[in-house]
Amino acid sequence: MPSRCLIAFLALFGAAPAVTACETALILSIDVSGSIDEGEYRLQADGIATALSDPVVAEALVRGKVALTVLQWSNAEQQAASLPWRRMLSQEDVAGFVASAAAMPRAFEGSDTAPGDMLQFASELFSDVSDCRRRVIDVSGDGQQNTGSSTAQARMALHRSGIIINGIAIEDMGASLAITEYYRRFVITPGGFVMTARGLSDYAETLRAKLVRELARPIG
Repeated sequence: MPSRCLIAFLALFGAAPAVTACETALILSIDVSGSIDEGEYRLQADGIATALSDPVVAEALVRGKVALTVLQWSNAEQQAASLPWRRMLSQEDVAGFVASAAAMPRAFEGSDTAPGDMLQFASELFSDVSDCRRRVIDVSGDGQQNTGSSTAQARMALHRSGIIINGIAIEDMGASLAITEYYRRFVITPGGFVMTARGLSDYAETLRAKLVRELARPIG
Protein backbone atom coordinates (compact mmCIF):
# COMPACT_ATOMS: atom_id res chain seq x y z
CA MET A 1 0.00 0.00 0.00
CA PRO A 2 1.35 3.51 -0.77
CA SER A 3 2.30 5.52 2.24
CA ARG A 4 0.20 8.49 3.31
CA CYS A 5 3.07 10.79 2.36
CA LEU A 6 3.21 9.37 -1.15
CA ILE A 7 -0.56 9.67 -1.58
CA ALA A 8 -0.45 13.28 -0.37
CA PHE A 9 2.43 14.07 -2.75
CA LEU A 10 0.60 12.62 -5.76
CA ALA A 11 -2.60 14.41 -4.86
CA LEU A 12 -0.79 17.73 -4.55
CA PHE A 13 1.51 17.55 -7.54
CA GLY A 14 0.06 14.86 -9.77
CA ALA A 15 1.93 13.49 -12.73
CA ALA A 16 4.57 15.66 -14.35
CA PRO A 17 3.08 17.70 -17.20
CA ALA A 18 3.82 16.48 -20.71
CA VAL A 19 6.37 18.52 -22.59
CA THR A 20 4.99 20.08 -25.75
CA ALA A 21 6.81 18.26 -28.50
CA CYS A 22 5.60 20.24 -31.49
CA GLU A 23 7.50 23.47 -32.07
CA THR A 24 5.57 24.79 -35.09
CA ALA A 25 2.28 24.11 -36.85
CA LEU A 26 2.80 25.29 -40.43
CA ILE A 27 0.14 25.78 -43.09
CA LEU A 28 1.52 25.98 -46.63
CA SER A 29 -1.22 27.79 -48.57
CA ILE A 30 -1.03 28.08 -52.35
CA ASP A 31 -3.01 30.26 -54.73
CA VAL A 32 -4.98 28.34 -57.37
CA SER A 33 -7.00 31.31 -58.66
CA GLY A 34 -7.59 32.20 -62.29
CA SER A 35 -4.12 33.67 -62.81
CA ILE A 36 -2.55 30.25 -62.14
CA ASP A 37 -2.68 27.85 -65.09
CA GLU A 38 -2.17 24.09 -64.80
CA GLY A 39 1.56 24.25 -65.52
CA GLU A 40 2.01 26.97 -62.90
CA TYR A 41 0.02 24.92 -60.40
CA ARG A 42 2.37 22.00 -60.94
CA LEU A 43 5.35 24.29 -60.36
CA GLN A 44 3.88 25.19 -56.96
CA ALA A 45 3.09 21.58 -55.96
CA ASP A 46 6.47 20.33 -57.18
CA GLY A 47 8.10 23.34 -55.52
CA ILE A 48 6.69 22.30 -52.15
CA ALA A 49 8.04 18.78 -52.66
CA THR A 50 11.46 20.07 -53.72
CA ALA A 51 11.75 22.57 -50.86
CA LEU A 52 10.73 20.04 -48.20
CA SER A 53 13.27 17.56 -49.59
CA ASP A 54 16.15 19.94 -48.93
CA PRO A 55 18.37 18.35 -46.23
CA VAL A 56 18.50 21.49 -44.08
CA VAL A 57 14.72 21.92 -44.25
CA ALA A 58 14.02 18.22 -43.64
CA GLU A 59 16.31 18.18 -40.60
CA ALA A 60 14.64 21.29 -39.16
CA LEU A 61 11.19 19.78 -39.69
CA VAL A 62 12.08 16.64 -37.75
CA ARG A 63 14.01 18.46 -35.04
CA GLY A 64 11.01 20.70 -34.35
CA LYS A 65 8.46 17.89 -34.78
CA VAL A 66 6.70 20.30 -37.11
CA ALA A 67 3.05 19.70 -38.04
CA LEU A 68 2.42 20.37 -41.74
CA THR A 69 -0.64 20.77 -43.94
CA VAL A 70 -1.19 22.17 -47.46
CA LEU A 71 -4.13 24.49 -48.17
CA GLN A 72 -5.29 25.43 -51.67
CA TRP A 73 -7.38 28.57 -52.09
CA SER A 74 -9.03 30.85 -54.60
CA ASN A 75 -12.28 32.78 -54.11
CA ALA A 76 -14.30 33.39 -50.95
CA GLU A 77 -15.96 29.94 -51.14
CA GLN A 78 -12.92 27.95 -52.27
CA GLN A 79 -10.50 26.79 -49.59
CA ALA A 80 -9.47 23.18 -49.02
CA ALA A 81 -6.89 21.42 -46.86
CA SER A 82 -5.50 19.22 -49.62
CA LEU A 83 -3.07 17.35 -47.37
CA PRO A 84 -4.18 16.74 -43.76
CA TRP A 85 -1.98 17.59 -40.80
CA ARG A 86 1.03 15.33 -40.46
CA ARG A 87 3.71 15.41 -37.77
CA MET A 88 7.28 15.36 -39.04
CA LEU A 89 8.72 12.94 -36.48
CA SER A 90 11.18 11.20 -38.79
CA GLN A 91 12.78 11.51 -42.19
CA GLU A 92 10.27 8.89 -43.36
CA ASP A 93 7.45 11.26 -42.40
CA VAL A 94 9.06 14.02 -44.46
CA ALA A 95 9.52 11.70 -47.44
CA GLY A 96 5.88 10.61 -47.22
CA PHE A 97 4.66 14.20 -47.14
CA VAL A 98 6.92 15.07 -50.07
CA ALA A 99 5.44 12.23 -52.13
CA SER A 100 1.91 13.33 -51.28
CA ALA A 101 2.68 16.94 -52.24
CA ALA A 102 4.17 15.89 -55.57
CA ALA A 103 1.03 13.86 -56.39
CA MET A 104 -1.46 16.42 -55.03
CA PRO A 105 -4.24 17.26 -57.53
CA ARG A 106 -5.49 20.77 -58.02
CA ALA A 107 -8.45 21.46 -55.73
CA PHE A 108 -10.16 24.22 -57.73
CA GLU A 109 -10.19 25.55 -61.25
CA GLY A 110 -9.31 29.21 -61.62
CA SER A 111 -11.53 31.85 -60.06
CA ASP A 112 -11.13 35.09 -58.13
CA THR A 113 -8.62 35.81 -55.35
CA ALA A 114 -9.79 36.09 -51.73
CA PRO A 115 -6.83 35.91 -49.33
CA GLY A 116 -8.88 37.34 -46.45
CA ASP A 117 -11.32 34.43 -46.50
CA MET A 118 -8.44 31.99 -46.86
CA LEU A 119 -6.79 33.39 -43.72
CA GLN A 120 -9.98 32.98 -41.72
CA PHE A 121 -10.37 29.39 -42.95
CA ALA A 122 -6.72 28.60 -42.26
CA SER A 123 -6.88 29.88 -38.69
CA GLU A 124 -9.57 27.33 -37.86
CA LEU A 125 -7.30 24.45 -38.91
CA PHE A 126 -4.98 25.08 -35.96
CA SER A 127 -7.54 23.65 -33.53
CA ASP A 128 -6.34 20.17 -34.56
CA VAL A 129 -2.73 20.92 -33.55
CA SER A 130 -3.25 22.94 -30.41
CA ASP A 131 -0.14 21.52 -28.70
CA CYS A 132 2.19 23.27 -31.16
CA ARG A 133 3.95 26.30 -29.70
CA ARG A 134 3.97 28.45 -32.85
CA ARG A 135 1.23 28.77 -35.46
CA VAL A 136 2.41 29.94 -38.89
CA ILE A 137 0.56 30.43 -42.18
CA ASP A 138 2.64 30.64 -45.34
CA VAL A 139 0.71 32.49 -48.05
CA SER A 140 1.91 32.26 -51.64
CA GLY A 141 0.23 33.90 -54.59
CA ASP A 142 0.61 36.14 -57.62
CA GLY A 143 -2.32 38.51 -57.24
CA GLN A 144 -4.04 40.98 -54.98
CA GLN A 145 -7.47 40.54 -53.42
CA ASN A 146 -10.32 41.10 -55.86
CA THR A 147 -13.18 39.53 -53.91
CA GLY A 148 -14.20 38.45 -50.42
CA SER A 149 -13.66 39.84 -46.94
CA SER A 150 -10.95 42.30 -45.96
CA THR A 151 -7.47 40.79 -46.00
CA ALA A 152 -6.07 43.51 -43.75
CA GLN A 153 -8.76 42.93 -41.11
CA ALA A 154 -8.29 39.15 -41.22
CA ARG A 155 -4.52 39.61 -40.90
CA MET A 156 -4.86 41.73 -37.76
CA ALA A 157 -7.41 39.38 -36.18
CA LEU A 158 -5.00 36.48 -36.62
CA HIS A 159 -2.11 38.57 -35.31
CA ARG A 160 -4.06 39.34 -32.14
CA SER A 161 -4.60 35.60 -31.64
CA GLY A 162 -0.86 34.94 -31.89
CA ILE A 163 -0.74 33.52 -35.43
CA ILE A 164 2.21 34.47 -37.66
CA ILE A 165 1.61 35.07 -41.38
CA ASN A 166 4.54 35.06 -43.79
CA GLY A 167 4.36 35.38 -47.57
CA ILE A 168 5.85 34.42 -50.90
CA ALA A 169 4.94 37.02 -53.53
CA ILE A 170 5.15 35.54 -57.02
CA GLU A 171 6.12 38.41 -59.29
CA ASP A 172 6.46 38.66 -63.05
CA MET A 173 10.01 38.67 -64.33
CA GLY A 174 9.94 42.45 -64.81
CA ALA A 175 11.10 45.11 -62.37
CA SER A 176 7.80 45.73 -60.57
CA LEU A 177 7.33 44.40 -57.03
CA ALA A 178 3.61 45.17 -56.77
CA ILE A 179 2.61 41.83 -55.20
CA THR A 180 5.51 41.93 -52.75
CA GLU A 181 4.43 45.37 -51.56
CA TYR A 182 0.79 44.26 -51.32
CA TYR A 183 1.78 41.28 -49.17
CA ARG A 184 3.98 43.49 -47.00
CA ARG A 185 1.19 46.03 -46.41
CA PHE A 186 -1.89 43.83 -46.17
CA VAL A 187 -1.06 40.11 -45.74
CA ILE A 188 1.87 39.42 -43.42
CA THR A 189 1.54 40.03 -39.69
CA PRO A 190 3.74 42.48 -37.78
CA GLY A 191 7.02 40.65 -37.25
CA GLY A 192 6.35 38.41 -40.24
CA PHE A 193 8.17 38.61 -43.55
CA VAL A 194 7.60 38.32 -47.29
CA MET A 195 10.01 36.88 -49.84
CA THR A 196 9.83 37.43 -53.60
CA ALA A 197 9.83 34.68 -56.23
CA ARG A 198 10.73 36.02 -59.67
CA GLY A 199 8.24 33.91 -61.58
CA LEU A 200 7.03 30.45 -60.61
CA SER A 201 10.25 28.86 -61.84
CA ASP A 202 11.88 30.54 -58.83
CA TYR A 203 9.24 29.27 -56.42
CA ALA A 204 10.96 26.14 -55.09
CA GLU A 205 14.18 27.92 -54.17
CA THR A 206 12.32 30.85 -52.61
CA LEU A 207 10.19 28.46 -50.54
CA ARG A 208 13.30 26.54 -49.45
CA ALA A 209 14.95 29.76 -48.27
CA LYS A 210 11.73 30.80 -46.55
CA LEU A 211 11.42 27.50 -44.68
CA VAL A 212 15.04 27.71 -43.53
CA ARG A 213 14.34 31.20 -42.19
CA GLU A 214 11.15 30.06 -40.45
CA LEU A 215 12.31 26.76 -39.03
CA ALA A 216 16.08 26.70 -38.74
CA ARG A 217 16.08 30.23 -37.31
CA PRO A 218 12.54 30.65 -35.91
CA ILE A 219 11.15 34.18 -35.53
CA GLY A 220 8.45 35.36 -33.17
